[in-house]
Amino acid sequence: MNLTLPWPFGRGAKLEKPRKDEEDVAQLEELGVTPQLLDFVKDFTLDTFRNFPLKDDPTADGDVDTSSGSRLSKDLSEWQERHAMLLLGKTKEISQIRYALCPRFLKEKQFWRIYFLLVKNYVAPYEKRAIQNAIIKKHSEKANSHDKVTIEVEMMESKLACCSEAVLHADRSGGEGTE
Repeated sequence: MNLTLPWPFGRGAKLEKPRKDEEDVAQLEELGVTPQLLDFVKDFTLDTFRNFPLKDDPTADGDVDTSSGSRLSKDLSEWQERHAMLLLGKTKEISQIRYALCPRFLKEKQFWRIYFLLVKNYVAPYEKRAIQNAIIKKHSEKANSHDKVTIEVEMMESKLACCSEAVLHADRSGGEGTE
């Protein structure tokens, strides 16, 4: 009888890394970088961005965050920035188009504004879900902090009640012994 055991018990078995892959898939899903989106953006060209009917926006020359080493605009939401960074790592087409266009033909802010308008139908449900999750998390954190304060107040009140009872008890017993 030859029994083969999984990694921590078997000899020579290699450590599998399903968690890393599962985390990557979950992050891709959370940020809306789906196979359908990747297929859609592969059809983008320089002209897709150059010819996009974007109204001139006086704030389009706005601030660009270079402190993090990225050239993503400050006006992107946290979700959009994470989506963009993940997308740039997953698709060379978008990276190449961005490199060719920014900043010579388009400002960074304009590029991402056009991108998110183009992919709105693909990413909107994921962004909406992220916003909803952030709101839920914020409310649960508020509730948890309120619960913690309530518990701390109750603990202080019970300590005070115990201490005051002990003092009263000590006063009564101390007073009886001296009289």
